[in-house]
Amino acid sequence: MKIRENLNRIKSTLPDHVTLVAVSKTKPIELILEAYEAGQLDMGENKVQEMVDKQSQLPEDIHWHMIGHLQRNKVKYIAPFVHLIHGVDS
Repeated sequence: MKIRENLNRIKSTLPDHVTLVAVSKTKPIELILEAYEAGQLDMGENKVQEMVDKQSQLPEDIHWHMIGHLQRNKVKYIAPFVHLIHGVDS
């Protein structure tokens, strides 16, 4: 099944107030772009460096979510663009 079809199927089951965050960790830019072109704007990453690398190569209107452990000393790398941080470690 294609990414667009999967997204449409999943989103059709969600209430309007729920935001689907597609976890893009370890996925190549091409697949993330395919999801973006299908209307998926919220992407989740669990590694700071991977998020920074992908963010610089993808459209600016993607809402990036940090879904993994985040050390305070690494916040500065994603603070300019991250939409939501789901957890912080000391």
